[in-house]
Amino acid sequence: MTVEFLGIRGFGQVGGVGKTGRTADPQKADKSGGTEGASFSSALQGAHQMQAPSHTDQTQRAARVQALKEQVANGSYEPDLNKVASSLLKFLVEEG
Repeated sequence: MTVEFLGIRGFGQVGGVGKTGRTADPQKADKSGGTEGASFSSALQGAHQMQAPSHTDQTQRAARVQALKEQVANGSYEPDLNKVASSLLKFLVEEG
C-alpha cells in the first residue's frame, strides 16, 4: 500500500532529493545554525527496521506456506469461509 501525501507517493523524495535528482543544499536546509531539528533519515531507518521481517518470521512464514501448499495439493485444505468473506468485504469497502 502506498500513501500519497501532497502529491508525492511513498518515500520517493525524502532525503533532500528533488524531482531533478539533485540533492538539497545543506546550507539552505539549516538556517538557524543550531543543532535542534528533526532527523528524517534516522526516523526512516527506524521505521524500516520496524517493518522489516526478522529471519525467524521469514522462516515461520515459509514453513506455513509450504504446509498450505501441501494441503492444497492433497485436497485437504479447508479455509475459514467467514474469515475469507470478512477480508473480502474489507477489501471491497476500501476500494469503493
